[in-house]
Amino acid sequence: MSAREDTVGGPRIVVVHEPDDASDSSVYEGTSEEEDTAGVWQESKSSDLPSEYWHIQKLVKYMKAGNQTATIVALACLKDHDLTTEINQMAIRDIGGLEVLINLLETDDFKCKMGALSVLSEISSNLDIRKHITDLGAVPLLVNLLSDPARDLQGLAAFTISNVAKIRKARKIVRKCSGLPKLVDLLDVKPSLLLTPISQLEQDDRKRIDVVHGSAKAIWSLSQSNKNKEAMRRTGCIKLLARLLQSVHEEIVVFTVGTIQQCASQSKYQLAIQAEGMIGDMVRYLSSPNIELKKHCASAIFKCAEDSVTRDMVRQHGGLDPLVAIIKDEDVHLNKPLLAAATGAIWKCAISIENVRRLDDLNTVNILVGLLSDEDEEVLTNIVGALAQCAKLGHNREAIRLAGGIQPLVMLLNLANQALLENVAKCLGECAHQADCLSEMEKMDAIRLFWSLLKNPSPKVQANAAWALVPCIEHAKDSGEIVRSFVGGLELIVNLLQSEDVRVLACVCAALANVAKDRENLAVITDHGVVPMLARLVLTEDDTLREHLASAIANCCSWSNNCYEFGRLGAVTPLVGYMMSKERRVHRTTALALCQLSQDPFNCVTLHQSGVVPYLLKTIGSPDEVLQEASAGCLSNIRKLALASDRAKY
Repeated sequence: MSAREDTVGGPRIVVVHEPDDASDSSVYEGTSEEEDTAGVWQESKSSDLPSEYWHIQKLVKYMKAGNQTATIVALACLKDHDLTTEINQMAIRDIGGLEVLINLLETDDFKCKMGALSVLSEISSNLDIRKHITDLGAVPLLVNLLSDPARDLQGLAAFTISNVAKIRKARKIVRKCSGLPKLVDLLDVKPSLLLTPISQLEQDDRKRIDVVHGSAKAIWSLSQSNKNKEAMRRTGCIKLLARLLQSVHEEIVVFTVGTIQQCASQSKYQLAIQAEGMIGDMVRYLSSPNIELKKHCASAIFKCAEDSVTRDMVRQHGGLDPLVAIIKDEDVHLNKPLLAAATGAIWKCAISIENVRRLDDLNTVNILVGLLSDEDEEVLTNIVGALAQCAKLGHNREAIRLAGGIQPLVMLLNLANQALLENVAKCLGECAHQADCLSEMEKMDAIRLFWSLLKNPSPKVQANAAWALVPCIEHAKDSGEIVRSFVGGLELIVNLLQSEDVRVLACVCAALANVAKDRENLAVITDHGVVPMLARLVLTEDDTLREHLASAIANCCSWSNNCYEFGRLGAVTPLVGYMMSKERRVHRTTALALCQLSQDPFNCVTLHQSGVVPYLLKTIGSPDEVLQEASAGCLSNIRKLALASDRAKY
């Protein structure tokens, strides 16, 4: 840590340089900027500098050397210049004007502080200036001014913090200096002020609204830090944000929704947003002419709609209609952030079947397919995710095909974006259940592309690719021959049984269950060691994996001595435990596996000793005919062995 002291025409200021706290994680979205890529001011030759540059530097010199009156006059003159241009901002910085302005924040003179803040609030829009302001120790001074009784100073201090807090170090300092509770307190105003147009307010009330305006913007900037989000939540900001959402002052609403959409990535905020009834307000703003406001509302819904209650609330408040209207608007297609937010919100809302039915009424599938030509991969990821959810209903699979969606979807399998590949595999996997869609996919070699995705390093891509192969192998003509035609394909999918991801294992087992229906393929995967790999997984407690693992074991039993090997490797007794699951789908595949395993005498003995009979006697009365038949078959094999044993005794 190093310290430097400056005494420029006023109180002493100590500049402390500290390393950034790497643990203060940030989420760069909304108002954030990439600090690493920021340009560094390069000083020009004297002959290239405009006269305004030198005039500003003269004013700064007067501020340094003059008395209080001269300083106030110099500040007023400084404000006459356009301080939003970089050359003028650098003129102040190059001659040491930032140090002078920051020193003035500690004076007792209101006009000096007001003038200095006015300048700082404008020039802090520059990233390089923000860094210097932070390094010079201005942030604690700005936080202290939030407690000043003068509304003008509070508002300007909050506005300056909103600019400076776009860098990580400043966000951390504001939190450490207890700036967050002060800013949240400044948001707490009478509801009547928020519901009255600015033109109808008294002068003092207008200043109060200006303070709320600056504080809301500062909170938005500060909410980029995960630690700040939690600190804000503890100060009780959520109720205040809900109140600000109903304001008639549009800029305050924009900053508020900007904060909400950044905080909505955290589950605690998602529940609070739902509980405070903010969804209805955000749905209402989806029809606003303000593009920024619509974007933040759609983004917030995108993040919150992971929850089923929120999805229902969006539909009940009529939120699906404006979302579809947004993506239907051709002017919006050029605004990628808004398009990504709206398509993302539709995607998450479509997780609920009731919402899909409403989206069908709005002809959403055709609109989404028309957007598949977009080049933005974030937008494409959301579009395909929405189509995947819609394709859960059979008629939408046909709608995707008729709209010409299969070809562009298959082409997307050649891209490298993992999130996009995950959704494309899921969408095409749903479409593969429809014969005409599968036929079109076969012509475009989609099955080979699915198989190649099994090599992708992302477990989610692997899982969805394996799951997409299930209907392809099950329904494609000559699927056994198609599978064998992929060199090394069977070895690849068998080796995925070594994955540590439960979902990958479940999806691979489901695919192998269908691969094993072809005897030649079953022989190949047996040679690749599928039996011991499946046997190692039987101790799992995940019902989805149990369901597909039992199915794979059932279909692998019909080759050579695989049935005996499963028994020798200790797979039988754990399978009996699957019959205690609460899921009927697990009972069905487990009964099928037990029926096949009971064809081996040693396995029959193990099954009987493991107490399987009471479970089978119960499931034999199931309304599920497959479960009923498999249970009866297993009991029959056990009974036959018992009778044969009795005859042998006599």
